[in-house]
Order: sequence, then C-alpha cells, then structure tokens
Amino acid sequence: MQVTAQMIGELIDSRNVSIVGSVDQNGFPNIKAMLEPRKHDGIKTFWFTTNTSSMRVTQFRANPKACIYFFDRDTFRGVMLQGSMEVCEDAATKEMIWREGDTLYYREGVTDPDYCVLRFTAVSGRYYAELSTSSFEVG
Repeated sequence: MQVTAQMIGELIDSRNVSIVGSVDQNGFPNIKAMLEPRKHDGIKTFWFTTNTSSMRVTQFRANPKACIYFFDRDTFRGVMLQGSMEVCEDAATKEMIWREGDTLYYREGVTDPDYCVLRFTAVSGRYYAELSTSSFEVG
C-alpha cells in the first residue's frame, strides 16, 4: 500500500480525539486521550493545549520522547507518529493556539500560568489500513 501524507492528514483531520503517549519516571509508557490538536503543520508538527500542572507535562519535561495516535474505528485505520514533545509557555505560542471559550479551562485567560502548549514534532510513523502496515519517515 502506498501511504501518502494526504491520506494520513485526512485521517487526522477527521478525528476529534488524539491518543498521546509519554514515558514516566520508571521508563514505562503512559497513554492519554486528549482532544484533537489545535493546529498541525502537515504530519510533522502538532500543537495541543494542556494544563501546566499536569502529570504529562512533568513527564515530557523529564523525557521528551512521545508518540501520538489517531484512528478510525469504523474503517479500522490508524496512524502512529513517533517524535518528541516540547512544553511551550511563551506568549506567542500560547496566543497562536488560544480559542474563545478556553477560559472554561484556564480562568485567567491566555496568560494563565496553568495553561501551556505541547508541540509535537514527528520523525517517523506507522500507518495501518486494509490489513496492512506501512512504516515511514517524516521529513
């Protein structure tokens, strides 16, 4: 099967849930369901919102290795991207991702100290569809 960035992007754009993987202090994988990325640049870079005080932020600061996974249970297609996750607390990145209504989660607005952005940068991935898997590099 010939996997294209367009196929992967369409799968990602059709999902409203992301699965995010981190590594804990004992070297074990941790998985968490999150909302879809607020923004992504193709299949290379993804931005998510989260709480600065979260366990996941602590884990990514200690070990930036990460993966993200998107799947369609109806068609049994999925894509896993491996890479690194950076915790961004700079004003420009936070403002870029901010949406009206985010004060529901971050009461102090875009400058809330408990609001940060996770920026994932992919280096490789695996795509599954039609009983077949394909590995690929992300350039």
